[in-house]
Amino acid sequence: MYEKEKQSLIDCALQMKECRLITLCGGNVCIRLDDGNIAVTPSGLDYEIMTTDDICIVDIDGNRVEGHRRPTSDLDAILHIFRVMPWVNATIHTHQPYATALGLVTDVFPSCLVSQIDALRGDVPVAPFTPSSDKGMGLLTEEYFNGSLAVILRGHGVMAFGPSLQVALYAAAYLEEASQTYLAALATGRPVEPLDPEMVKAELGDEDSWIKYLQK
Repeated sequence: MYEKEKQSLIDCALQMKECRLITLCGGNVCIRLDDGNIAVTPSGLDYEIMTTDDICIVDIDGNRVEGHRRPTSDLDAILHIFRVMPWVNATIHTHQPYATALGLVTDVFPSCLVSQIDALRGDVPVAPFTPSSDKGMGLLTEEYFNGSLAVILRGHGVMAFGPSLQVALYAAAYLEEASQTYLAALATGRPVEPLDPEMVKAELGDEDSWIKYLQK
């Protein structure tokens, strides 16, 4: 069952790898299925050799529905996000280097780049450190996201999410591009001013337009 949906997780993970958001078997991809179950990538398996038979299907409480492999170790955190954020239908967890580096030196990535505003809806918050595999990653995502489509997890990586897998992938990818640009600007030693809130509002326009475009 769910062959198309399972393949979409693998395709997304390979795109994450192509965008250098993950290395080897790092990170994970999850989607909410139409019947309420969750499809999730397995733990510790390289995406290059992953097949649809390797994808795990669990219910919202984490009980196995289908699949023979162990789901990602971050499952408890991800299930919390799906429970408390009903508009979220996809999550992507990465260890992308530039956004993670930015999270070591600031508490928020302020709105200063068009791609960041369009794909992430504005400022990107940095949540405190929480250990791998801890439910706290989900709790902190809920607490800190503040309207953004991603949260930088200090000393860990990024949790990106959205109403579709494509929206979540764009959030993660453009966050990495924007973080690289921002860090390069900071390296000059000159101050980097965030955009005026009115400029951010003007760039956003219809707040749902970008998401609606990606979901076509």
